Amino acid sequence: MAWTSLERVTGFDFKDVIYERKYRDRGGGVARITINRPDRLNAFTDRTIGEIATALDDASHDRSVGVVVLTGAGDRAFSSGGDVEWEAEGGLRRQFYGSFPPNHYLRMCRKPIIAAVRGYAIGGGNHLAYCCDFTIAAENAVFGQNGPRVASPADGYLVAYLTRVIGAKKAREMWMLCRRYDARQALEMGLVNAVVPLDRVEEEVDRWCEEILDLNPTCIEVLKATFDSDIDYMAGSFGRLSSLMAPDFFEGPDPKEAGEAFFAKRKPDFWQFRKKRGSEP
Repeated sequence: MAWTSLERVTGFDFKDVIYERKYRDRGGGVARITINRPDRLNAFTDRTIGEIATALDDASHDRSVGVVVLTGAGDRAFSSGGDVEWEAEGGLRRQFYGSFPPNHYLRMCRKPIIAAVRGYAIGGGNHLAYCCDFTIAAENAVFGQNGPRVASPADGYLVAYLTRVIGAKKAREMWMLCRRYDARQALEMGLVNAVVPLDRVEEEVDRWCEEILDLNPTCIEVLKATFDSDIDYMAGSFGRLSSLMAPDFFEGPDPKEAGEAFFAKRKPDFWQFRKKRGSEP
């Protein structure tokens, strides 16, 4: 089996993302989308999400492409989630009330998506990875959620879908305790499909791509849509519960405390803002 070299797709002037394609000699192409912010552990902002969405839309409508690979630049991180400075400047508020979460674009893509995870997949990076159709992890991969630790609320299907992946008890553990899981633990709980040495990730991803490309592309697209239809009732749920239960959250003290604690490298003290019942206001 021979592949062409990866080449950047012309016409896409991205700043945070590298969008490439390659083809095999037996037919069928792979689109690779790389979050290219290694100095920020591939954390994303509005612009990053927009560029990923644009690349996914193009790959989804390209009949020569049969598989999409989503990854992060370098070996330290797939993605550490939302960029903390972006969140502190109101990025999360815009995400909740003015746009779709990045997971939405993964689900809308017609082509199966493989997450190639090296290093940290934390917070938004973790749920990006588990919302992909398949996840291949390097041995140095680390998975986990961060929301309650950094006062970053999340709701809707990007949380609930994890129960489909690893089961309700483990999903609640991951989201509500903010623990970290290494690659082997992730494999045992069904969070990833395969774990390989760091220097074999590309080889393993190519092998999975070849297996998919050997099959009928229309059938694969129908199957992806069928599996995704299982969570149709969750569509549009992102941000709804947060808006109902904590409509003024982003104007409150918790996000400010979280940001200050992060930059000061200390644990946040969220309970300072909650008085005991019956105490003086």
